[in-house]
Amino acid sequence: MAMDVQEAPEVWADEVEATMLAARALVAISARSVTAVEGVVTPPQLRVLVMIASRGPLNLGAVARGLGVHPSNATRACDRLVLAGLLDRRDDPADRRNLQLQLTDEGRRLVDDVMDRRRHAIVEVLERMPALQRTALVPVLVTFAEAAGEMDDEHLWSVGWTTTPLSQERDRANGAQPVGPAAPARTPADRPFHPYTGSHPRRPGAPRS
Repeated sequence: MAMDVQEAPEVWADEVEATMLAARALVAISARSVTAVEGVVTPPQLRVLVMIASRGPLNLGAVARGLGVHPSNATRACDRLVLAGLLDRRDDPADRRNLQLQLTDEGRRLVDDVMDRRRHAIVEVLERMPALQRTALVPVLVTFAEAAGEMDDEHLWSVGWTTTPLSQERDRANGAQPVGPAAPARTPADRPFHPYTGSHPRRPGAPRS
């Protein structure tokens, strides 16, 4: 006997509009982090840096394919990044005819700075939210990201996002690590009482009592 397949509940307009509203805020946070480094690199140059930060050392052909541009355009962008001390050119140990491009320490710091600016901006927003709503936010956002699925790397690089597998990002979110220097880990008593479960929310990964 075939099992009944439960239909997904109807999506309501207010759910869509609320998600659009949150997306707009997150896009603005991303844009501000890119604007903050415009005096150092252009958006296409930042795209090169985040691509190499995500994939590791690449040759010019791989950079051009990732950008979707002619190799001569990729060469010019990379030349400027080398002159700025953000990229380093070295012989490819597997093929001496090729040169590999990799981030310098300064290049890595710039990419990390962009991502850190986003995290700190999100922290500031979360700190303005009631604690109970923040607790409910984690599983909702993780589920939303999983439903959206993996995005094309090229689309993420174009807005200055480094790319790691969705599973790794999910594990990082579920780790519930506090943000900030020497921030204390929260105990169950520190977490807000949840009116729907009648208990304090369980720390992700913690055993059930």
